[in-house]
Amino acid sequence: MAYLEITLQVDPANRVAAVGVYQKYKQPFLETIPGATGKELLVRDEDVQVLHGFRGVAGTKAYLESGLFTRDVVGGLSPLLKAAPEVGLYDTV
Repeated sequence: MAYLEITLQVDPANRVAAVGVYQKYKQPFLETIPGATGKELLVRDEDVQVLHGFRGVAGTKAYLESGLFTRDVVGGLSPLLKAAPEVGLYDTV
């Protein structure tokens, strides 16, 4: 298993729109990204995190290079962000 964690700095006023982007692309992520096993949205007062599950690290890297991510997700979220996202890749042992 591997995980991709993306932390987003989103103003509270833009959170509903950010959740909309998450909801719009969750199912396409699960259906079209090889090795994808899950996707969860974590909301805290200080930020929003999206946790993606994969069968292996190769899937995380492929997703970050996919059109779904670079065009659709990033394109939808970019106007809502206060800062560049923080991206973490994790492999289980």
